[in-house]
Amino acid sequence: MPTRRDFLAAVPPALLLACGGAPEEAAEAPAETPAGKPYWVFFGPYTRETSKGIYRSRFDAATGELSDAELAAEMENPSFLTIHPNGKYLYAVAETNEGSVDSYALDGATGALTKINTQPTQGGSPCDLEVDHTGKMLVVANYGGGSTIAYQVGEDGSLSAPSDFHQHEGSSTTPRQKGPHAHSVDFSADNRFVMVSDLGLDKVLVYEADVAAGKLKQVGAAVLPPGSGPRHFAFHPSNKYAFSLGEIASTVTSFSYDAATGGMTLIETISTLPEDFDGKNTTAEIQVHPSGKFLYASNRGHHSLALIQIDEATGKIERKANYPTLGETPRNFNIAPGGEYLLAANQDSDNVVVFQLDPATGELKATGRQIAVSMPVCIVYHPAG
Repeated sequence: MPTRRDFLAAVPPALLLACGGAPEEAAEAPAETPAGKPYWVFFGPYTRETSKGIYRSRFDAATGELSDAELAAEMENPSFLTIHPNGKYLYAVAETNEGSVDSYALDGATGALTKINTQPTQGGSPCDLEVDHTGKMLVVANYGGGSTIAYQVGEDGSLSAPSDFHQHEGSSTTPRQKGPHAHSVDFSADNRFVMVSDLGLDKVLVYEADVAAGKLKQVGAAVLPPGSGPRHFAFHPSNKYAFSLGEIASTVTSFSYDAATGGMTLIETISTLPEDFDGKNTTAEIQVHPSGKFLYASNRGHHSLALIQIDEATGKIERKANYPTLGETPRNFNIAPGGEYLLAANQDSDNVVVFQLDPATGELKATGRQIAVSMPVCIVYHPAG
């Protein structure tokens, strides 16, 4: 999975890498689907307790089997991970006061990670990162610093010194919004734009990307209802809609998306919570199923995944159900290749839970399989072999 959210719109190049076997065997064998392949699953946890860095497990996308986690690379607070489109490199932010980003060579056969280099993020608490679809540029969101920073990616997977930097300015209405807090970065399908969700500004900033030069130019912004606290963002596979997750307000906002300009027009905002819920909650992750029929959002406090139906004709959305994640504080989740399973990472109960997913309805059912990972906060997939 080159990127945790773009993976859902289409099978990325890294998932098309051929496994071993003689040419005549490959010709006789039926084509493998994503659900028929084994995968490495990499987990980015906080290392405040017993985790020591990036962990990996082996996942069978046909059966939902998930092996116990083992340490892949030592690193402080690798809270978000992303994989290069060619599948050969993995990148991780170190969510620390100083902030940095590490690059690793990734061995698909063994799941081994070998460190290449480290660069500073010039802003505290970096919390998300993504490589563009050509693999030439990496962009990082600094939560604490309220900024966006870019790097050029070398042929060997290494990161250049920062090639561009944008300090956000402004504030919004709640106590957490006294200044900017960049929280996620997402490249558009055509690789022209980068959407940067800023929780502190109640805006999704739209940058035009010059990937060859590693440069960004702000060309617009989508404004969220005051107090939303936009955290994460997802495109619809049709490229006609986009969805912003409001961490503070526990909401999902749908937009119509103009691929020609990167512009977005608000359609509606709904809650991720049942009407009878009376407690504290913040949201964390949002992902659209590759079918485009529905999306999920994680609730920390209600400890659930909200299933939200998408009207593909209008972009309107409706919450249909909430599913307990069988743990506390679901910080992250990721739909598995093939769209038939989902892994949920519960940060405060130190477990990752496997759910079976009905691609027709979005219904989730626990498989009974879960593994221990201390403070898991990110999940990414990569083909094994």
